[in-house]
Amino acid sequence: MSPTDANSASQPEPTRAAERHTILIVEDAPEFVQLVRAALERAGDYEIEVASDGVEAIERARSLDPDLVVLDLGLPGVDGIDVCRELRTFTDAYVLMLTGRDDEVDRLVGLAVGADDYVTKPFSAREVAARVQVLLRRPRSPVESKSEDVTELGDLRIDMLAREVQVAGESIDLTKLEFDLLTTLAARPEMVFTRQILFEAVWGGEWYGDDHLVSVHIANLRKKIDRSGHQHIATVRGVGYRLTPS
Repeated sequence: MSPTDANSASQPEPTRAAERHTILIVEDAPEFVQLVRAALERAGDYEIEVASDGVEAIERARSLDPDLVVLDLGLPGVDGIDVCRELRTFTDAYVLMLTGRDDEVDRLVGLAVGADDYVTKPFSAREVAARVQVLLRRPRSPVESKSEDVTELGDLRIDMLAREVQVAGESIDLTKLEFDLLTTLAARPEMVFTRQILFEAVWGGEWYGDDHLVSVHIANLRKKIDRSGHQHIATVRGVGYRLTPS
């Protein structure tokens, strides 16, 4: 072996540069764009692009194939809910919603159509950057579907149109409330839903009652769908519940 070969052999292999993530910010207010962009640039080495309305957001997402979309729900023209729904037809990019403090129903709908997380306005730009970092570190756990009306999560099968549920091939008889709770949780597997969000989704914003009802019906639902020692619905202490596919 020549000295040159020896020196080459002793040198470590070059380290592959970390993947540079592309983030698309969809926001029509320039001041919010500036805040979010500055926070993201401080937090990491991201390729940052901007769209100011829903139509442009969909076009940019198709051409850029971003890793994550920071999406304002209150967009002119095509709103954020419709943008998110359209994104889910061609990309599995993470979606972090920006929404008004009082738009809890919109947040719930956004999560149901495919958003991964949300931040309410007024928000801390550093919080947005932190949530972006968490999402980009999280491996995706895609829902397997035979059609848009059938959701399969491990041994759990939910037919939305027929309102039928099977666990490991066995049909499970659920009440309307139990079915609605399950489908809400199944909209975003592994995401924690607070009792208040579940209460709003199933009982509606005009229902005046105790969100302890959520805990009661979750307990009944668990008795019916838990099989083979697997707990499909996990409790996150002090927060709420999440679906944990087997």
